Amino acid sequence: MSLSKARLGRMHDVMAGYVERGDVPGIVTLVSRRGEVHVDAIGTKAVAGGEPIQRDTIFRIASLTKPIAAAATMILVEECRLRLDEPVDRLLPELAHRTVLKRLAGPLGDTVPANRPITVSHPEGHERATPRPGTAEAARPCRSGPRPIDV
Repeated sequence: MSLSKARLGRMHDVMAGYVERGDVPGIVTLVSRRGEVHVDAIGTKAVAGGEPIQRDTIFRIASLTKPIAAAATMILVEECRLRLDEPVDRLLPELAHRTVLKRLAGPLGDTVPANRPITVSHPEGHERATPRPGTAEAARPCRSGPRPIDV
């Protein structure tokens, strides 16, 4: 089954409406389904016009970074490429041997090795590195363990 040209056309029209109304200067949309990819770039880089948006235009997404990263992470969990209880050390080796302050109000140099790793679920759940029973960490575990990710 391929992407519906009629539905892609309606999506384009809706996005173009946002640009025409001035809600946003430009938009890049990407739809991917079963290996077929459709990219649409509409509008300009600035509200007053100027350079047109390209499919590789870089956008500042500010506060949307975390939900986008969370959605991507959960896709990898669903594909059994990550586990929520897995330490992030494999993906972010610079965090593998981190230290923490001995006392919250102590000097910045007064540190000790952290007593537990940061797991994939900690940043996703806006939580600190302490386990909570009954959280998503226990939901839908991958029986075969995580599969490799190309990073």
